[in-house]
Amino acid sequence: MRYYEQKYPEVDELVMVQVRQIAEMGAYVKLLEYDNTEGMILLSELSRRRIRSVQKLIRVGRNEVVVVLRVDKEKGYIDLSKRRVSPEDITKCEERYMKSKTVASILRHVASKIPSTDVEPKTVEAAPAPIDVGDKDSKKARRAARQAAHDEDGAEELPVSTGNEEDRLEMLYEQIAWPLGKTYGHPYDAFKLSLASQSYREPDTVFGTLQTTISPAIKTLLTATIARRLTPQPIKLRADIEVTCYTPAGIDAIKKALKAGEKESSEAVPIKVKLVAPPFYVLTTNATDKYAAVDRLERAIESIQSTIEDQGGSLVVKMKPKAVSETDEQDLAQLMAKAGQENAEVSGDEDDEE
Repeated sequence: MRYYEQKYPEVDELVMVQVRQIAEMGAYVKLLEYDNTEGMILLSELSRRRIRSVQKLIRVGRNEVVVVLRVDKEKGYIDLSKRRVSPEDITKCEERYMKSKTVASILRHVASKIPSTDVEPKTVEAAPAPIDVGDKDSKKARRAARQAAHDEDGAEELPVSTGNEEDRLEMLYEQIAWPLGKTYGHPYDAFKLSLASQSYREPDTVFGTLQTTISPAIKTLLTATIARRLTPQPIKLRADIEVTCYTPAGIDAIKKALKAGEKESSEAVPIKVKLVAPPFYVLTTNATDKYAAVDRLERAIESIQSTIEDQGGSLVVKMKPKAVSETDEQDLAQLMAKAGQENAEVSGDEDDEE
């Protein structure tokens, strides 16, 4: 399935390809965004430098960002260039490709949930066939519709569609994705805007811009899938610091400094300070916006440092704020457990007299 309405890319367009075969004249590739249409990167368009080894420049199975040089729509020939692509072009193309891939995943899921009959698709001359076409009066259609009422995505009754899953997917692109792409720049951006409307419980005007009316059941399934796939998932971030203060203020100064760090929390980025073993502390947070969370943690460290230095102490950053994995969290938990056990084993002021 192609991601865009036009069958072939335009000249000078950046496209994502996957290398299929390396030959003497260059590399044969398939255009991932255009239904795996075949293209070719000529040997002279692989690199600006002298080519000593083609394998070091390009490998079979690897995805590459290339620019379109020529398109012969009659013969289906597409000439591409890798050497004319800048680092900025690569970033731009990768971002668009990931958006398009996400949209494809959402629409394919919806297409797979639409019940179908074994009736052949009907030819409609006046207008494109609506999404809910099909023999609704047949027993098989009614059974499929009842089954869809219990669908995990919450659709009450999905209309029956003719054709296979690929036909239904193309229909969703034609009636939803491509029109939204024209209005909002990319269907992914339209889906995100629709999700924001759901989050703030505002009227959804995104799908109202479509000329084709979507059945309520398919719209429910689509919005549920968008919410599940595009809702940002919280990530864990952590920073490790050492805080010491050998002045008479001592422990009170450290407590005051750590509280100053926690005050840098916000509703979206709550910050907690945990003691591992004096003078080792960790600042942790869960947030959906990584960059905002890193910024908040850095502010917290600055507040702690400023406060403790006013009291004659010092702070050393052992690990700058960063996203951590479950393994990192397990290692930290083990370290804290070990430190707690060592503290418990200290005899303290026990009386040794016998």
